[in-house]
Amino acid sequence: MRIRRWRRVPARPAQARALASAVGTTIEWYDYFIYSTAAALVFGPQFFSSLPPSWGTLASFATLGVGFVARPVGGILWGHFGDRVGRKAMLVASLLLMGVATVGVGLLPTYGQIGIAAPLLLVVLRLLQGLSAGGEWGGAALMAVEHAPAGQRGRYGSYAQIGVPAGLILAQVVFALVGLVGEEQFAAWGWRLPFLFSIVLVGVGLFIRLRVEESPVFRALRHDRARLPMVDVFRERPREVVTASLSFVANNAIGYVFLAYLLSYGTSVLGVDRTTMLVVVIVGSVSWLVSIMLSAQWSDLVGRRPVYLYGSVLLVVWPVPFFLLVDTRSTALMIVAVVVLTVALGATYGPQSALFAEMFEPRYRYSGASFSYAAGAVLGGGFAPLVATALQTSTGTSLAVSGYMVLTALVSLGAVLAVRETWRPQGT
Repeated sequence: MRIRRWRRVPARPAQARALASAVGTTIEWYDYFIYSTAAALVFGPQFFSSLPPSWGTLASFATLGVGFVARPVGGILWGHFGDRVGRKAMLVASLLLMGVATVGVGLLPTYGQIGIAAPLLLVVLRLLQGLSAGGEWGGAALMAVEHAPAGQRGRYGSYAQIGVPAGLILAQVVFALVGLVGEEQFAAWGWRLPFLFSIVLVGVGLFIRLRVEESPVFRALRHDRARLPMVDVFRERPREVVTASLSFVANNAIGYVFLAYLLSYGTSVLGVDRTTMLVVVIVGSVSWLVSIMLSAQWSDLVGRRPVYLYGSVLLVVWPVPFFLLVDTRSTALMIVAVVVLTVALGATYGPQSALFAEMFEPRYRYSGASFSYAAGAVLGGGFAPLVATALQTSTGTSLAVSGYMVLTALVSLGAVLAVRETWRPQGT
């Protein structure tokens, strides 16, 4: 009898490339989110020690918002070359830039060591992070969607989307582990370790991205590449740019209230210990990741717009109950609050890669998708933690923050209602 030797069945090439996109975006967003976590926990006393504590927190969140200003510029820059040179080259370049900026923050002297130069250099490095993030998402999303089999663009596109909560989870876990060194050591040098750890992650990300093949859709555009893709986008798809950008406002604003402001609010206003708040954020991030994947696959069955509408309505009605539950200081109730919120965030983020890709022609798709994503991020999340902090400080109530969240959700709900369905059954 001939014995058949067991042989491992290799992963399907398209799925392997989509998974590579997820790994790369996880690393990129880890770099981005350790900054927001540090802004909530330590940047005030480290780089704005000449200010009162509350003003130091505001200044820290202001530097967080500065990075968003550079994102539309990054979207145009990376988008232009992504449509002209290729998706793969831009993904490698954006990862390198993010890594350099992140490690730079970990090595940066504090205000007590070099004075005003410290916060100024912090702003410069944050701008470089924003420039990188402006083009990262578009390239990763397109590499996933453009490798997808017919009828599975939502599912494959979600691999790029899960990099956000996965990067957030990784960032929070690393900060939680570093926090074990003790409060004094954490403030003195421990907070730098997550930034320096980025060297290892960027090396892994580069290894993966250099091995991924170029998008087949881009390769097919050999003789039909836009000379000035961003100009073509504004000329041919202005409506799509506006609706796509505004549809992302609420997701980004409320997302940053969850991932950046909530940590600061819980520790400094409610007096909940840092470890408990990190656990709450991590649980919410896991819920967000699962919701992204399920909602993306759902959009392959019923369309992008219905899934978006479900999430957008939930984002309108949940902010008030969200803070009422958080203000109880009960760990269980805070977890309920963030789980429901992140289900809504997942429904308005999971189908996004497929939706934005389908809105724009392949020859200027990188530019259109990246700019719309970056513009929505600026309008929504750029200064959300700063606005939330200012509202709570000036009014003394978290319900003011809830009102801000509802307002952004109404803006996006209106945009989603104006979005034209891009989905076709079985990818037709």
